Amino acid sequence: MRTTHDPQLLKGVLSPLLLWLLAERESYGYELVQRLRAIGLSGISDGTVYPALSRLEREGRISSRLVASRSGPARKYYRPTDSGYAALTEASADWLALAATVNAVLSRPVPSTPAPPAEET
Repeated sequence: MRTTHDPQLLKGVLSPLLLWLLAERESYGYELVQRLRAIGLSGISDGTVYPALSRLEREGRISSRLVASRSGPARKYYRPTDSGYAALTEASADWLALAATVNAVLSRPVPSTPAPPAEET
């Protein structure tokens, strides 16, 4: 299994992944990093997740609340808003459609050489 992923590809799916994880269970930032790593994004960093959470909160897609912690300062827990659930539903449908299109092409065997231009055949 690969441990790193193209940052540009990840950038396009991070928000829906965060929204899905938060729809599954209210979480704080570091816990989300750990959950993303557990699903196979082992190279993901705090520096990627926290700005995405801030952006989602500014956009009104998630809300947060502080919860006292026994092991240190209060933790900021996040959960999707109604707007976040709507965005997640839309992003999931968009991703599945795009993934099906891309998979239909990339799952074919890689040609050993390119075919000649269409006008030459």
